[in-house]
Amino acid sequence: MDYDAITQQASMDFSRARGKAVLSQIQNFLNVDRDRLLSFNDVKDILKPKNEVYMGSQTVPIKLIVGSEGRYHDFNKYFLPKREHLRHRWQRVDEAHIKDIILPSILLYEIGGVYFVRDGNHRVSVAKLQNVEFIDAEVISLTTELNIKPMMTTDELRIALIEYEKKIFYSETYFGDLTDYWDLNFSSPGRYDVIYNHILVHKYYLNEGVEEEIPFNDAVVSWYKNVYNPVIAIIKEQWLLVNFPGRTEADLYVWIIKHWDFLKKKYGTYPLHLAAGDFSKKYGQDKGKFSRSVLMLIKRIFKK
Repeated sequence: MDYDAITQQASMDFSRARGKAVLSQIQNFLNVDRDRLLSFNDVKDILKPKNEVYMGSQTVPIKLIVGSEGRYHDFNKYFLPKREHLRHRWQRVDEAHIKDIILPSILLYEIGGVYFVRDGNHRVSVAKLQNVEFIDAEVISLTTELNIKPMMTTDELRIALIEYEKKIFYSETYFGDLTDYWDLNFSSPGRYDVIYNHILVHKYYLNEGVEEEIPFNDAVVSWYKNVYNPVIAIIKEQWLLVNFPGRTEADLYVWIIKHWDFLKKKYGTYPLHLAAGDFSKKYGQDKGKFSRSVLMLIKRIFKK
């Protein structure tokens, strides 16, 4: 194939890739996350890996490359080019592919069993379009206990992490078995560690002035009955959840306790129910006020 033919073929390949990208955008316009390439930094912020290990050169399955460190706005979920300005560089890479020229290895991060491009986004994009199954890469691996599925969105990853954290918390503390409460749910990762620390602090205060140390299991039950439940009762009584769409009772518990601690340090003694109301007034959504008023009216009617 001569130079002009190769150039023409690469131009046609890019146009085909752009057409597929546009079609995918149209198909996913009601759920744009399904078309969005994962950001490596967003995934790091969610998973918070602790260690990085250089794994050297490897042959990596293209289908497991799911995101990018810096070019996630330029390509879609399938590494199809989303912008026309990518054409020149994309076509140069495609021309090398057509000529069977071996290009340098790409650079990847591995985390949770999938890969993110550090350098080589155009090479991955061309390889995907040309149905290449494997690519040579230098890999840095980041440690995490959560496995990531290739087609996960950022929200799905966050939900999977929350579910994983809940499973660990319940299995390590026997929380559900001890309290018969299985609905300690959060909308953000990292909250179960907060709850665990709350239980430890509660246990510390229970042990003050007691000769024999109170077992952790007893502290779990005591915290649930005497700390958590009273806050949840106030949340329900004041209908606070309607001011925080998409959040849970446990979310509000964590925030209200923190806000209550702040108010006590500022003013001294401060009633919990007032702290809850103050938190909702300062940080809740205004549109929830009408809904809360209606709900409270209904509550009063059915109490009669």
